[in-house]
Amino acid sequence: MKLIFRYMKKYKAAIFLAILIKLLGTMSELTLPYILEYMIDHVVPGMDLKMVCLWGLLMFAASILCRQLNVMANRRAIDNAHKVSYNVRQDLFRVTANLSGDSFDEVGLPSLISRMTSDSYNVQSAVAQLQSLCVRAPMILIGGVIMTLAMDKYLAMILVIMLPFLIMVVFFVSSKGIPLYTFVQKKLDAVVLIMRENITGIRVVKALSKAGYEKERFGKANEEMTASDIKAGTVMAVPGPFMQLCLNTGLALVVILGAKRVNEGMIEPGVILAFLTYFNMITMGVMGLNRIFMSLSKASASADRIDAVIGKGEEWKTADAPVLKNDTDAHIEFSSVSFSYGKESGENGDFVGGRRERALCDISFSLGRGESLGIIGPTGCGKTTIINLLMRFYDADEGSIMIDGRDVRSFEKDELRKKFGAAFQNDCVFMDTLGNNIDFGRGYGREELKNAAKDAQAYEYIEGLDGGMEYRADIRGANLSGGQKQRLLVARALAGKPEILVLDDSSSALDYRTDSDMRRAIREHHKESTLILVAQRVSSVMNLDRIMVMDNGKCVGLGTHTELMENCPAYREIYEMQTG
Repeated sequence: MKLIFRYMKKYKAAIFLAILIKLLGTMSELTLPYILEYMIDHVVPGMDLKMVCLWGLLMFAASILCRQLNVMANRRAIDNAHKVSYNVRQDLFRVTANLSGDSFDEVGLPSLISRMTSDSYNVQSAVAQLQSLCVRAPMILIGGVIMTLAMDKYLAMILVIMLPFLIMVVFFVSSKGIPLYTFVQKKLDAVVLIMRENITGIRVVKALSKAGYEKERFGKANEEMTASDIKAGTVMAVPGPFMQLCLNTGLALVVILGAKRVNEGMIEPGVILAFLTYFNMITMGVMGLNRIFMSLSKASASADRIDAVIGKGEEWKTADAPVLKNDTDAHIEFSSVSFSYGKESGENGDFVGGRRERALCDISFSLGRGESLGIIGPTGCGKTTIINLLMRFYDADEGSIMIDGRDVRSFEKDELRKKFGAAFQNDCVFMDTLGNNIDFGRGYGREELKNAAKDAQAYEYIEGLDGGMEYRADIRGANLSGGQKQRLLVARALAGKPEILVLDDSSSALDYRTDSDMRRAIREHHKESTLILVAQRVSSVMNLDRIMVMDNGKCVGLGTHTELMENCPAYREIYEMQTG
């Protein structure tokens, strides 16, 4: 709940106004039974039609005032809740976009999605209720008790005795609800995970006729989430019937004892009618408290999950002082770098514990400015991990990574990332025009985008589409072929002629001729860019300045194509397998 109150502080004036209006509306509502009692016991017996009409108009005016104030307060409460949830989502998105690789792996994508959607909605509902129902329900309880005590202390004691027991039940059950709703949200993460996997891999599911299998898998996860939600709802619903029973019992006692006191001439009949009305209002107030604690239990669990991510804040930390090596000409230098993905995550994104085997072990190499390095090796050997460490998506466990003699950890984030143009293995095409996908908000001119598309061998097919650069891609580039998407992504990396060009298996869907033409264009027009190219094909790397052969996280060969053919059996084996 700390997160909710922290974000509400920004709108404390607007929230205070909404609460004040709600208080005035509730006070107007509390006067209605009292006016009714006064009319029955004092105005009607006088048989004065003028006074009856006057008090009737007063009661009508109080009803209208109550209604208008409550409507106004509810509208303001909803508006404030939307503003608070907007800020929560904005900050959650900002922090998510800046999470380190370790933190992202720990939380998990499905969990981040559910925190952004269902959890933020729960927070929004709680903020709205804190300004409306959380004001009205206690006010009705307190005000109702005060008004009944003013009318008849003897009858009011029935209510005073019951209320502490009712409130204790509500608080006890609420304390049980928060962990239950936390568990529900974790089960929701599992549902989101399966849904996301099926939407992303729908073609594979259809091609292998596994719709039934996936339906069963989703049904199981959905059933577990539903069961946990029912359990939480059942526990939180316990106070409702109990409170209803107690209040109805109290209502019966009021009628019986009230009738006795009327017969004895101790109170007027209108008092009983007013008591019944107040009891109904108090009943609604207590039921409102039950709904409040149910909602706040759910919101508290959601707020804790959101705060766990937002609390990470800006995880990019620069070194205390730049590490400079003035005696080197290397543009990029890895020195005895080792790394392991230290946190294993479960299917819900929860930390499981344990350590994986090292993804990289004692990697060392250097590249001069404008030189090129190809990285080749079997799947899972650590090729992409080298890129992740160079761009500081993760920090190395051991060793150092330098750019221009300066440790990558000493750069500010934007300063480091602006050096790179990158096309990753499973990169994303956004639902936007092709021109905007290449530019990606960096403000390049039309000619720069055109040249980048030409170098990536994408310009010809783009111009053949309806609208050219203004042609709109679908979500994840669904209306583009695999080769078209890869060329578009390479064009994005080439735009602006970056200082360091990273191509991570970005030509696997291209035919050999297109791949060759693209590499030739990069050599001719991007000579000043230091190139790191991760590939599966020997033909993609054999003409680069140096080639690194990776196997099981280790460098088993480093040199030119000719040197590796002579000295590296692993490289020679790959070459012979691919060329026959």
